[in-house]
Amino acid sequence: MFIVLGILAFGIVIAVHELGHYISAKALGVKVNEFAIGMGPKLLAKQGKETLYSLRALPFGGFCSMEGEHEEDDENPDPRSFLSQKRWKRIIILASGSIANIIIAFIVILILTSAQHFFVGTTITGMHKDFPNAGLDGLMPGDRIVSINGERLFYIDDFSLLMQLNTGDTIDLVINRDGRQIDLNNFPLAVRQYAVESEAEREIYGDSRPRYGLNFNSIENSFTETVKYSVYQTYSYVRMIRLSLVMMFRGDVSISDIAGPVGIVGFMHDIGQNAQERGEPIIYAVLGIVRFAAFIGVNVAVINLLPIPAMDGGRILFTVLSWIIEKIIRKPLDPKYEGYINTGAFVLLICFMVFILYNDVIRLTGWSFHGS
Repeated sequence: MFIVLGILAFGIVIAVHELGHYISAKALGVKVNEFAIGMGPKLLAKQGKETLYSLRALPFGGFCSMEGEHEEDDENPDPRSFLSQKRWKRIIILASGSIANIIIAFIVILILTSAQHFFVGTTITGMHKDFPNAGLDGLMPGDRIVSINGERLFYIDDFSLLMQLNTGDTIDLVINRDGRQIDLNNFPLAVRQYAVESEAEREIYGDSRPRYGLNFNSIENSFTETVKYSVYQTYSYVRMIRLSLVMMFRGDVSISDIAGPVGIVGFMHDIGQNAQERGEPIIYAVLGIVRFAAFIGVNVAVINLLPIPAMDGGRILFTVLSWIIEKIIRKPLDPKYEGYINTGAFVLLICFMVFILYNDVIRLTGWSFHGS
């Protein structure tokens, strides 16, 4: 069941992206030959006035095929083709897929967030009696944590994420104390075992449990706080992707740890399965999958806007660079060069996706050509 939900959720993320391209193309007068959800053989197809709408067999993908998207007919150019449009129109169409993903992700987060009674901020309200770094030279109740290792904090979610990403036992901390900014560089803060402080905790954790030893303020939910939190959560998803890319380029994360469509659906299945094993109502599992789908939507948006050939961001970059080059050489640049670059990059992208698919299968099954 959760696998089906995962496939459906991932398919919706891709469909939203392509729908963004489709809507902006239609609005700007570009002819769309086909709008497809899924890849591979057609399962269903309906011919509209000028656009073929199709549902295809493989749910991991989709496309919005525009007239003259990659190569223009020099002898009989179509005024409604993609390459016949002004550059600002092409940039809007290329960016609109990612914009659609961001908007829908924000709406999903907003709906899910509206059901929360309160949020947890980053102002310290108290600390465990055994917390070792309390006082004027350390942390005190009333201190608001502003940043960790140079990354800004807005809610407790940011604190948890940045502490998990920290690889050492110390951090560079910036706090606000009575309106003054204080830098606490190489501050010792890590998870340690603290004695439980109530019988309810003892029933769950025993005599001690791992934590940071800090308590933070609660923020009562309201319409304004819901919108504010949803904006920050969407931003936080973008930051998570940026930090992941930085870690990958630094070598902290292996490229084999990257998940593709199969891996993403597997993660969604795990979210639902874990919720079921904890005895939670089925709606909690579904909401967990929906929230993760919002994160994937932001992920798709950010990755597609990276300046990589064959990606939307790479095509936007080429559109801008070609304008600059034409201003310098004072003559139009042949669009076939962009086609050559995108074709070559697309072949490399397919090879990379095959590699990711192989890793997904290995991760999910534990099988490999070399045995397990």
